[in-house]
Amino acid sequence: MEIELVLKKYGASRFAYVSEIERADIGFEMKERLVRFSVPLPQLADFKRVDDSRVHAGFRIRTEIQMAEACEQAVRQRWRALLLMIRAKLEAVESGIESFDTAFLPYTVVPGTSKTFAEWAVPQIARAYEGGKMPPLLLGTGS
Repeated sequence: MEIELVLKKYGASRFAYVSEIERADIGFEMKERLVRFSVPLPQLADFKRVDDSRVHAGFRIRTEIQMAEACEQAVRQRWRALLLMIRAKLEAVESGIESFDTAFLPYTVVPGTSKTFAEWAVPQIARAYEGGKMPPLLLGTGS
């Protein structure tokens, strides 16, 4: 909710939120761009309690309730971090430190796809480093 309020304050015209078990997506439209953040969410299995046979100094055994509480706390921490990141980017844009497109480029949805620029470009960049040659799409020299 707080993320939506911040986005509206800075002029976002649309807002969407989708939550799944393993991730949550926040999307918004601003400056004629669609932007999406995908946040991997911690899973209860990440907070499994340690078996008695594996307990060493410094480890503790968690009850099911403690595991659930730790997981919920980690999920809240992810949302706080996302809020801080979005707020910082919007403030940097408003202050003239960087343009909206520069600040949000990795998260901008590529027209005609459901992928963000980062989801689209990162595999291409990895291949370019592996092969030592930039692909034409990243150079802007064709398809």
